[in-house]
Amino acid sequence: MNGVRADYQKRSADSNDVRCLLCPHNCVIADGGYGKCGVRENRSGVLYCTHYGLVSALALDPIEKKPLARFKPGSAVLSAGGYGCNFTCSFCQNWHISQTARHAHGGTPESGAGGYPLTMSPAQLAEAARNAVPRGNCGLAFTYNEPMINLEYMRDTFRLVRREGLSTIVVSNGYINPKPLDDLLPLVDAMNIDLKAFTDDFYRRMCGGTLDPVMRTIRRAAEKTHIEVTTLVIPGLNSSTGEITDLAAWLAGIRPDIPLHLSRHHPDYRMSEPAPIPVDELLALADTARKYLEYVYVGNV
Repeated sequence: MNGVRADYQKRSADSNDVRCLLCPHNCVIADGGYGKCGVRENRSGVLYCTHYGLVSALALDPIEKKPLARFKPGSAVLSAGGYGCNFTCSFCQNWHISQTARHAHGGTPESGAGGYPLTMSPAQLAEAARNAVPRGNCGLAFTYNEPMINLEYMRDTFRLVRREGLSTIVVSNGYINPKPLDDLLPLVDAMNIDLKAFTDDFYRRMCGGTLDPVMRTIRRAAEKTHIEVTTLVIPGLNSSTGEITDLAAWLAGIRPDIPLHLSRHHPDYRMSEPAPIPVDELLALADTARKYLEYVYVGNV
């Protein structure tokens, strides 16, 4: 059987049920079952991270693609993805690795284009990052799907990447409990966190989560590492001037130099509508955010 024993778990006193303590879902998982993320499995009362070492994609990307605008601009970063997510966003742009059922409920995903999935130990992934340095690589980013659900693999890999003198980057939805976040942050040089909207209703209806834990993660990460924030703007759902004003003002209350990326969504996964926001409206929202924040960028235009 694949995987390693997961951290952040508590077994029931009177059954084989296990509570996962990694993210705010705090799933109670029956023997043989999986958490909401689909990759943490209860095996006879012990929780396992079943996708440890499983890589769905590996590419040398411009760092601006993460997006990170003010961390080592102009460099490239080796970017690794896995499978699964602890959100169920109906507009997911990477749903083919984050939401596909056969990836999310145990076993090894079927081989696809490019020979993925790959199985790579932390040492192999750190070596790949080092070998990419001559091509402009500055480090390793865990991205594409939600990396926090495979925190043990990310942590073990980052320790080795740091020994190579390279940077460590996380692109995340920020839905993680305080203890695992605090354990990870000393190993992280930069983060981009998705702040998908600034209402709890959006998070509950569209993502299957809640807003407050993401806000908590942003506040905590901003104390410990370089952080940038991305909001995917969807017309009629999170695109009002009032909401962007509230979001930008809240970020500025943490630090006005936190970069904010307002990205233009495109219909995907289960959301065929609405059409992308007109570019002029996105630019107007960026101008609104600039009343509070020093660095505001637009994407997907």
